[in-house]
Amino acid sequence: MRRLYTALLRLALPALLLRLWWRGRREPGYRSFVAERLGRYATPRSEKLVWVHAVSVGEARAAAPLVHMLRRALPDHAVLMTCTTAAGRQMLKQVYGESVLIAYLPYDFPRTVQRFLEHFRPRLGVLMETEVWPNLLSACSANGVPVVLANARMSEKSARGYARWPSLTRPAFASLAAVCAQSAADAERLRALGATTVQVTGNLKFDVEPDPRQLEHGQAWRAALARPVLLLASTREGEEKLLLGQVPPTDNVLVVVVPRHPQRFDEVAALAESRRTHSPAPAPQDRVHLGDTMGEMAFYFAASDVAVVGGSFVPLGGQNLIEALAAGAPVVIGPSIFNFAEATRLALEAGAAIQVADARSAVKEALSLLANPQKRAAMSEAGKRLCAAHRGATARHLAACLKVLDSKNVVRP
Repeated sequence: MRRLYTALLRLALPALLLRLWWRGRREPGYRSFVAERLGRYATPRSEKLVWVHAVSVGEARAAAPLVHMLRRALPDHAVLMTCTTAAGRQMLKQVYGESVLIAYLPYDFPRTVQRFLEHFRPRLGVLMETEVWPNLLSACSANGVPVVLANARMSEKSARGYARWPSLTRPAFASLAAVCAQSAADAERLRALGATTVQVTGNLKFDVEPDPRQLEHGQAWRAALARPVLLLASTREGEEKLLLGQVPPTDNVLVVVVPRHPQRFDEVAALAESRRTHSPAPAPQDRVHLGDTMGEMAFYFAASDVAVVGGSFVPLGGQNLIEALAAGAPVVIGPSIFNFAEATRLALEAGAAIQVADARSAVKEALSLLANPQKRAAMSEAGKRLCAAHRGATARHLAACLKVLDSKNVVRP
């Protein structure tokens, strides 16, 4: 089955390269370092190296606590961070600077992944969340590179998809040296798919602390406005119109929209009167302000009175609500939350979030919260307590990674 998978992937290669060129119209980063996607690297290699793969922006942020702990625990090892998207590469540079090596993960062809492993020779691989690639994991096994699946999640829908191709996917899951699952339900589904060494370690995203300077600036920004602020956070295509269409034009509410993907900033700008990169302080008559900066989510959450978290009003599984909870923002979220099912369940039970059925209900609930400062304050404190109670996943992940290294007879300092 893996041979058929590889053959089909090879047939798709022209389309994959064309897609890079096409996406590069709006995100030039897709047209850079194309050779890396084919397993050819100019990045210098280190004698001792740990490799962490964070596919895009969310994973790059979530990996930060673990990467910092790995660097402290293994001071004589370099850290290689790989990603798949141009936005992810930009975020890696922003979060880690020059402290790590950065490259694109190659396409999942046997030769490209072999060149990748031969160039960098990692002693340990850490794949974030759901990055299970059959040829990559087979090559890691053949080259003696143990791989940990970190912050692992597996929705029922994804599990059914993997289960349709057991001869392809079961060997991949079985080859993992360790799996650190976000929840017991994730762990159960991962075991059913073939993973063996599985433990529940919690969600790394609870360990990502918001930047205190951004929190301070966001609170000052909101105070200077002297009007209620409703944040539409990490919105996906189509959600902005759905949600903005429900906000009454007579309300003295400033709606701040922060799209999930930077390539959509110009598109969404057509719905706004101002944008942060052009007008950091919106005019008093502005109804919609576009948040078109990267790496400032803590600022936006601190600047808001209520946050409606996107990706949940279209069938995409939701976006990260933990960032909002950590910053003390009351959260309203839609029906599609399979990517953050456990975190949403915890937030709802704690009284830190409210789930609604559609965009109309979301705006209605958010406007009700804007008129109820006591309830907002209670939700804010509940969110902060929830995040504090669920911290510690990073230490458990680190222990799992070091145990794998020890079991492979890798000498640590």
